[in-house]
Amino acid sequence: MALSRIWSAFILVALAVTLGRYLFQPGQEQLFSQLVTGRSGDTTMVRPIDSLAVPVTVRQQLSDAHPVAVWENVNVTKDKSGSFRVFKLQNANGVFETTKDAVNLCLGLIGIMALFLGFMNIAERAGGIRFLSRIIGPFFSKIFPDLPKDHPALGHMIMNYSAILLGLDNAATPFGIKSMESLQELNPSKETASNAQLMFLCLHAAGLTLIPTAIIADRVTLKSQFPTQIFIPCLIVGFVAAISALILVSVKQKIKLFQPVIVLWIAGIIAVITGLILYVRTLDAKGVQVFSLTLSNALILLLFLLILAGAIYKKTPIFDAFVDGAKDGFEVAVKIIPYLVGLLVAISLLRNSGVFDFVMDGVKYLFHGLGGDPRIADALPTALLKPFSGSGTRAMMIDTLKVHHPDSFVGNMTSVFRGASDTTFYIIAVYCGAIGIKNTRYAVGIMLLVDLIAVLTSIGVSYIFFR
Repeated sequence: MALSRIWSAFILVALAVTLGRYLFQPGQEQLFSQLVTGRSGDTTMVRPIDSLAVPVTVRQQLSDAHPVAVWENVNVTKDKSGSFRVFKLQNANGVFETTKDAVNLCLGLIGIMALFLGFMNIAERAGGIRFLSRIIGPFFSKIFPDLPKDHPALGHMIMNYSAILLGLDNAATPFGIKSMESLQELNPSKETASNAQLMFLCLHAAGLTLIPTAIIADRVTLKSQFPTQIFIPCLIVGFVAAISALILVSVKQKIKLFQPVIVLWIAGIIAVITGLILYVRTLDAKGVQVFSLTLSNALILLLFLLILAGAIYKKTPIFDAFVDGAKDGFEVAVKIIPYLVGLLVAISLLRNSGVFDFVMDGVKYLFHGLGGDPRIADALPTALLKPFSGSGTRAMMIDTLKVHHPDSFVGNMTSVFRGASDTTFYIIAVYCGAIGIKNTRYAVGIMLLVDLIAVLTSIGVSYIFFR
């Protein structure tokens, strides 16, 4: 129900803003067409540039007949005063193209889903999932009190959380969907999310990742001198988000957290994170990238090896089990298409109507009006996009880093914003859509509250580490 209201609100707000701009702003005759067919030519990353930094060959391209020149993937223009500006052009797909994007995204998931669900099916038949459930059971049985002891969902969830911790987004999605399917077996109301499903979703959306490999890689590409300095802040923000999600859902579900098992497990997680921080701080930027990529990829291969070894030991028909699981991957990827189409179309309408621009400009204006640090306002667009789009968040972060430099306060804060929590609406649409959940209850509210906590924590740690 909550998701339905939010989805409807997105569309209604987008249409209302479009109508208002059409009636009261001049030059908006094509606005309604842009909602359907998309818009192009929007400028982003606009900034002045020293004329000495512009190559002579680029300056020679500029004239009254050709007011814009291309230089290293950006556009250069010169105003009447002789000052140079650089900018990029940004396209935004309309409703029709967005539906294709949603389908292509789901089709792209088929191979990954088939691979991991195939190996997971082998592990299930060989008893590996139940073995994993017994290991993690003492802790999960406290925060998922409705789950029977050694239920396969426990193993599925730990595989999902492990993938998130290692930054393995491709593996996290199939493991997450499998976790929701397992939890759905115990759900008495198939169209309403159960308590266990809500706890799983909110912890998943917290997005605690041990090493933000993708963010570090982008910072290296953008010539950051200290690309790994956001590692500890991102880890702190992710841990705070995860603990916040655990506390908020536990309060809602009346789960007692001050139990010896829970306290010991959280203390163990803190010890692991501390050890990782101490080790990574001994490495240079290249060493961190090599370590994180090696660790992630080696663990995937180790997982495959252990599954195959266990299946051989248990005399499981390996290939048949793999094929049966892979078939589920295809079916799930197709099943989530309608949910992603609806979500992405609503986001497309918000973007093309100018709602995102209006909100971001409003936040900046509010910060300036209240005398707040304008640097926060420059970094906030990345945080505002995070609940809606992972790719959009990355693009916004890269643009901000190019404008303000990766190692500036704004660049570092923007990087931490990108590593804070996960894409709330994508998770809700994909995971609930895969099993037909229509009533998400308080999931969206808590996930957005965790997003807010992550943003506030990101601001705080940025002042501590980068000011």
